[in-house]
Amino acid sequence: MANPRSLIVLSLAFVFMINSALATAVTYNVASLGAKANGKTDSTKAFLSAWAKACASVKPVVIYVPAGRFLLRNVVFSGPCKNNAITFRIAGTLVAPSNYRVIGNADNWIFFQHVNGVTISGGILDGQGTALWACKASGKSCPSGATTLGFSNSNNIKVSGLISLNSQMFHIVVNGCHNVKMDGVRVSASGNSPNTDGIHVQMSSGVTILNSKIATGDDCVSIGPGTSNLWIENVACGPGHGISIGSLGKDQQEAGVQNVTVKTVTFTGTQNGLRIKSWGRPSTGFARNILFQHAVMINVQNPIVIDQNYCPGKKGCPGQVSGVRISDVTYQDIHGSSATEVAVKFDCSSKYPCSKIRLENVKLTYKNQVAVATCSHAGGTAAGMVQPTSCL
Repeated sequence: MANPRSLIVLSLAFVFMINSALATAVTYNVASLGAKANGKTDSTKAFLSAWAKACASVKPVVIYVPAGRFLLRNVVFSGPCKNNAITFRIAGTLVAPSNYRVIGNADNWIFFQHVNGVTISGGILDGQGTALWACKASGKSCPSGATTLGFSNSNNIKVSGLISLNSQMFHIVVNGCHNVKMDGVRVSASGNSPNTDGIHVQMSSGVTILNSKIATGDDCVSIGPGTSNLWIENVACGPGHGISIGSLGKDQQEAGVQNVTVKTVTFTGTQNGLRIKSWGRPSTGFARNILFQHAVMINVQNPIVIDQNYCPGKKGCPGQVSGVRISDVTYQDIHGSSATEVAVKFDCSSKYPCSKIRLENVKLTYKNQVAVATCSHAGGTAAGMVQPTSCL
């Protein structure tokens, strides 16, 4: 057995090593590399120059963005890098071009790929998406729009204290990543902004979303295929479409979603609260081992909903049933008010009924009266006080 004293010495040495690594971090200020804080001069080159230097460094690096507004076109920060400790410390605002067509056909505005150990601390990302939303509302031909901040095939990512405003499309996307932590993120867009999901996670594991406020025109958090070990805690949502697992089952061969915890969340005036949705057609997808705990609903249209008959535009699915298997879903300590009479709706697949659904201490009202629950092809149990009365 190891000597406890030698363990203490080793751990102190480790702490010293981490602290000295941070102390010896090289700092690159984008302003000294040519970036202009006037919101009009294209600063993309300066940011790419700072990234190239940071990525080539064997020491930890801080890329510092001072106060002011920095105009950026779509920019890709690619790895792998020679160190696993690059921090963007942002005191100012990164602003997208006001003409949405400049980046509107790029998938992403600010994009990180194949990186390890990147931290984004502070700052405002202004996607300037309002003109594109107006274009889409007019029915004219418009670009689909860019995601504000994307991470792909990357590990050990941390985002803290970041504000995302008026994204053209999704605000933040995590795709094919492992060990991602988002803390104190604020997302803000109008309630009628199209496809502006706050944080979207797919094909990723070990993602944590904490202490965040999301107000947008689509899902506050959307959870796509291939997500596992996701933890969401202390998140306020509204306006928006709620926290959604799905839509799943769009593809016939699809990875499932498992081990998801959503706790201590508040929904205010949202379209949905806690939602799982799948396309009504064959698929190998699944959703299992899901815990929804300590949720407050304030005038939410669909507080608790499983919809396995999703078929937008009635294309590609009429007459078919969902192949997505939903099981082991627990709703614990969910209370508040529904904006519609049906506060709990389980509309599951007739071929693969939902199983092991658990309701514990659920109290949802409609206009200060008892609300209604409806079930179709759903099995499970209820414990404690459950209102509306369980239909499982």
